[in-house]
Amino acid sequence: MSLNISFGVSTWLWTSPFHHETLALFPKIKSMGFDVVEIPVEDPALIDVKTVSKALEANGLQPVICGAFGPTRDLTHDDPAYHETCFEYLRACFDISNALGAKFVAGPMYSAVGKARKVSEDQKKKEWERAVNNLHKVCKMAETVGQKIALESLNRFETDLINTTEELMQLIAAINHPAANVLMDGFHLSIEEKNLEQAIRSVGDKLIHVQVSENHRGIPGTGMTDWDSFRKGLDAVNYQGVVSIESFTPHVQELADAVCIWKPLAKDQDYFATEGIKFLKDWASK
Repeated sequence: MSLNISFGVSTWLWTSPFHHETLALFPKIKSMGFDVVEIPVEDPALIDVKTVSKALEANGLQPVICGAFGPTRDLTHDDPAYHETCFEYLRACFDISNALGAKFVAGPMYSAVGKARKVSEDQKKKEWERAVNNLHKVCKMAETVGQKIALESLNRFETDLINTTEELMQLIAAINHPAANVLMDGFHLSIEEKNLEQAIRSVGDKLIHVQVSENHRGIPGTGMTDWDSFRKGLDAVNYQGVVSIESFTPHVQELADAVCIWKPLAKDQDYFATEGIKFLKDWASK
């Protein structure tokens, strides 16, 4: 049975950060066959929602809002000032999401990306409790403005807090708020999970967004991902949202450094996108 899904792509595939010049990508993204564009919010001040809204409408694209959680946006930090910085940032993300007609903000917002260490059990417990308490506050913030959050597990090289779907569901259960939902990223799943179908089944109706690339961050369909298992999982939970390509350009140094992409993953980024959506549409229709 074919999947009833939409297809998206992150502008991170071409550029960073998102700002007014990024809107020039929208006609190309639409012409490639995508219906959704992921908008990564690195700096909320760079996003003019009126201009972005007009560009989305002009190109027949729907938005998904993704957060960027660098060292200063850390809800598990020992210094509460970092928590406040993250709260302020997420308020801005919810405002952007609302203004553009999106329904949630996605990302690994429980901790700073790249915070991967071996810590004591006591420190681990403190950071877990901070993540739970602070994300409950974030959920209440989201609920107040009619939004949700989509939390994402990351591989062990990018965080030491939430690596598996099982850990993510434990976190969501502890947060205990209906606004807390799930984003599943096939790249991270391919590193940390034993079975893609079972991982997706374990999330059930909490799944509200999906990102894909390959196990090597390259074009979907060119690596070792078990795409059959992936599709069976999405079908089992009756997923009807977006499946979005998320990878990164090696041509923006700061972004490439952050995600450890040291060389091109395709002959060019347009080729990555066109070959990726070609594979995904075939995959989803089987």
